[in-house]
Amino acid sequence: MTEKLTKREQTRLRILAAAGREFRSNGYAGIGVDGVAKAAGVTSGAFYAHFGSKDGAFVAALEAGLDEVIEAVPIFQAENGADWVQAFADYYLGKPHREDLACGCAMTTLSPEVVRASPDLHTTYETKMNQIANLIAKGLAGKNQQDRTARAWAMLSTLIGGLTIARAVHDNTTAETIADTVRAAAIVAAGPTL
Repeated sequence: MTEKLTKREQTRLRILAAAGREFRSNGYAGIGVDGVAKAAGVTSGAFYAHFGSKDGAFVAALEAGLDEVIEAVPIFQAENGADWVQAFADYYLGKPHREDLACGCAMTTLSPEVVRASPDLHTTYETKMNQIANLIAKGLAGKNQQDRTARAWAMLSTLIGGLTIARAVHDNTTAETIADTVRAAAIVAAGPTL
């Protein structure tokens, strides 16, 4: 049985979703409280009542975005078996994901924003990214946890960097070439899977 959300909870989720889309699309500096509030269909006062500040909304949007990856990795592993890395890389570098900046992966769009943020946010980010790397490592074969985790970081870094570059180029043929090359490199970096 699903619990029905209160109007306040629904509003908070609506603002959070809008903040996630706007920060991913425009960057932290490229959108203000009024813009996020407008995208969510609420007043700026309602925004402040739920998140207190733009920083508060950014932290919540970052955590929610990384939680999406934390939820997705085990699903890819369960649904695709030993081919899960290929399926994940295909999705991650695929044209629909490349072109959907607003709803695309927070690892790619928000990591550069974290670089310029407070040490507290770095800690939050690191905790979530470690969770993601550990989930990926659980789906990799290997002699020990350290080896699997190192390969997970290599795979993640390859995908995140590759998606960033593929999104940054103008020509679609170049973007496809980058995506294909990075997809293959990420699969090699991951190594054998379970």
